[in-house]
Amino acid sequence: MNRTEALRILGLDEDATLADIKTAYKETAQILHPDRFATNKKLQDRATEQFKNLQEAYEYLTSGKGSRTKAGRTASATRAYGPGGRAEARLAGIAAARTQLAHQRDVVYDERRNGLVMAGVGAVVAILFRKPGPLLILATAGVTAVVWGIIQAVGAQRTIGTLNEHIDELKAEQRRLESELEDLE
Repeated sequence: MNRTEALRILGLDEDATLADIKTAYKETAQILHPDRFATNKKLQDRATEQFKNLQEAYEYLTSGKGSRTKAGRTASATRAYGPGGRAEARLAGIAAARTQLAHQRDVVYDERRNGLVMAGVGAVVAILFRKPGPLLILATAGVTAVVWGIIQAVGAQRTIGTLNEHIDELKAEQRRLESELEDLE
């Protein structure tokens, strides 16, 4: 891992200060913490992976390995110490978290679609092989697929709703921070 990659994970620019890094880490950690997805094992596993990446990036940047020399500082780096610097860092963290949540939501949309397809295929199989005989087992498997597909689609829909709520919360926080920055200008 290098500084640029670690900053990208935290949603920060090259001119990020240590304070920006700490703020972005805290905010992104709250958003991506695996415990927030306890109701969905797949999302929790994905959040755990992303959380580990987040921790690795934070540790890299705060351990001194990813530090920048004084010569590497720019005028915008000194700006981060000003009143709007913290809000800008938080906005960067929010942008990174929104990207992650939107990606997770896309994965869950795929799960929902797969569940609905499974239910549809299962229904067709159940209807085609519903007559008594040796193929009745296929009808039973079809009914099972219908039930499983519906359960998967409903579970995915609930998760989509939760992710949308988190994204909406982030959008509201982003609007609040942007208006705070406008007031400072």
